[in-house]
Amino acid sequence: MAIKGHGVDIVEISRIAEMLQSHGERFIAKCFTPGEAAYCGQGPTRAERFAARFAAKEATLKALGTGWRDGIAWTDIEVVPEPSGRPTLRVTGEAARIAGGLGIATWHISLSHSKLHAIASVIADGDSTA
Repeated sequence: MAIKGHGVDIVEISRIAEMLQSHGERFIAKCFTPGEAAYCGQGPTRAERFAARFAAKEATLKALGTGWRDGIAWTDIEVVPEPSGRPTLRVTGEAARIAGGLGIATWHISLSHSKLHAIASVIADGDSTA
C-alpha cells in the first residue's frame, strides 16, 4: 500500500455551534448523513462532535486533492464509528468515484477536539501502482 493523500483540517467549535443555532436541521441535513446526525445527538458534546466530522470532511477533500468541486456532496463523506468508538471513513457518490480513480482503497482517520477547536487527520491509502 502507498499513501495517496493526506489532509488535515481544524474547525472552531463556536462556528459550528453558531451554524447549529442559526440553521439547525437545514445545516445538519446538508452537511451530515442521518447516521452522523444520530451519533452527534443533542447532548452537551453535540457541537464538538459535529465540528470534528465537519473537519473530517474538509480533510478528506484535501486528501483527495479536489476541494469542493467535481460534484462532491457533503454527505458523500461520512464518519462512521466502529463498535469500539474508533472513527472510520466511508465515501460514496462522486467522492468514491474520484477515490477509486486515484487507487484509494483504505482510509485512516483521527479526530480530536479541545474546548475551542476540533481537528481531523485523514490519510488515503492505496495500491502503489495506481
